[in-house]
Amino acid sequence: MTEATPNKATNDFILSHRQDDVRRLALKSAPGEVDLRLALQQIEGWQTATRKLPSWAATDGLLYPPRLSMEQCSSEATARYKQKVVREWMSRLAPASSTTTLIDLTGGFGIDFSFLAPLFDQAVYMERQPELCHIASHNFKLLGLTQTEVRETDSTLHPEEWPEADCCFIDPARRDTQGHKTIAIEECSPDLSLLQEAILRKARFCMAKLSPMLDIQTTLHTLPHTAEIHAVSAQGECKELLWLMSREMPSATIFHCVNLGTDNPDFIFTKEEEAMASCSYTPTPGQFLYEPNPSIMKCGAFKSVAVRYGVEKLHPNTHLYTSDKLKKDFPGRTFRVESHTRFGKKELRSFLHDLPQANLTVRNFPETVEHLRKRLKLKEGGNVYLFAATMADGNHELIRCRKEASAP
Repeated sequence: MTEATPNKATNDFILSHRQDDVRRLALKSAPGEVDLRLALQQIEGWQTATRKLPSWAATDGLLYPPRLSMEQCSSEATARYKQKVVREWMSRLAPASSTTTLIDLTGGFGIDFSFLAPLFDQAVYMERQPELCHIASHNFKLLGLTQTEVRETDSTLHPEEWPEADCCFIDPARRDTQGHKTIAIEECSPDLSLLQEAILRKARFCMAKLSPMLDIQTTLHTLPHTAEIHAVSAQGECKELLWLMSREMPSATIFHCVNLGTDNPDFIFTKEEEAMASCSYTPTPGQFLYEPNPSIMKCGAFKSVAVRYGVEKLHPNTHLYTSDKLKKDFPGRTFRVESHTRFGKKELRSFLHDLPQANLTVRNFPETVEHLRKRLKLKEGGNVYLFAATMADGNHELIRCRKEASAP
């Protein structure tokens, strides 16, 4: 990574070539005053920002880090969601002083910080990499974030030097020293399990961005001050787990299952509600089949979602649901069931005779998608959706569906 700010020749080159293919540009020579390496980094960063950070891409002059930092940073959609959550928390807390303060212990590229900082009178960005501090200082000025302070520091070494804050944001690095991905908070840097007490001595509440692959129940034991967990999904997968911790909020943990970019309502529940929920099971799919969104699956709201929406579950361990009456607001994908069959050879031959391709999913089923697709001799794609699942009576069935027009 470089700390350089583009000179005029490099900046002109960036502006005139930022729609071009970076790989092809890298093979060409550039005018002598052009820093080609820096130009290519900025062009590639801007191209990523056009789809991931549209409001940043629309701001001329911003600096972008290398590819890995751009891949790891939050999207604008998830950053705006964090902004919404922090705003709600600030509105619920009685003012501790006339001046509100945010501290970000792991500033990085600064996307999340840039969306949270405007909610506070003052905001402190901390980052140990000087290159990222340089980029952040440059970008925050262009973004009009005048109330910010950039500190080049390893924030975890001296917690006593942190300012008193209303909110602390932390996004531990999820890669080890060899660059391999990590999941458990104890394997991330900094280790939130060791830092949590120091954070909650300095801040009234903390928002931590954690891996979507994290084991939630295990982590709840490790982070006992957890008040809320927000599982944030977009484009069909869980992107982030947001962990809200505080000494001032109720001890019961509230789960928020969020599916950005869809009309799905947020599904909010508690662990106690899920434990007490009693849903019904059926060996036969009705007219409609429902697949919960990834956030609900991640948080484990398997019974409470069935009770809340009045649908039946296909099996205790098959997280698919059904009804004869359409539940338009079900938080997930909705399908109209066309037919279903068991796995006898003659039944399958009749069931699949007119079907050269289909979108195949397995749920609580003893074969992988790849193995079953090969066995059924089905190509991928098309408008038909097949679900291979275990039913309430223990039998395996193949359910043929089409997606409802209004479904995400």
